[in-house]
Amino acid sequence: MIFLVSLALLNGVLIATSRTVNGRLGTHKGAFRASVWNHVVGFAFLSAVLLVLRTWPDVTDTPVAAYAGGVFGALFVAVNSYVFPRLGAMTASVLVISGQVLSAVVIDCVQQGALPAPIRLAGVALVLLGLALPRLRRTPAAAPPR
Repeated sequence: MIFLVSLALLNGVLIATSRTVNGRLGTHKGAFRASVWNHVVGFAFLSAVLLVLRTWPDVTDTPVAAYAGGVFGALFVAVNSYVFPRLGAMTASVLVISGQVLSAVVIDCVQQGALPAPIRLAGVALVLLGLALPRLRRTPAAAPPR
């Protein structure tokens, strides 16, 4: 279990780094060009890994709907490349993670046909609150009357 948790944390670091790098590339080359470069280089890297492993996926038994993930991934990179330099890494990350948490709850509700347990909803609320807290600004207290 520790390995999986560590792997998930490493994945988070890689995602944050990828978003930042693509955001910078997006400011210089445009969001869609950054997305194209991201996917061309990623395809070349994964192809090299598959060649080294001497295995190749069988695309004939893959349902057509599975390819939607590639469309969503390309759109995700393009939108991030556009948004990150304009909103900043922290704000954009908080909004992206909030969207992921909320959509995960909706997907779970649709798949299970019912609302999640109250403890899970409370957990989601705590995660969203934790994401929002750094963004909330304190208003200065009014000076006491003299």
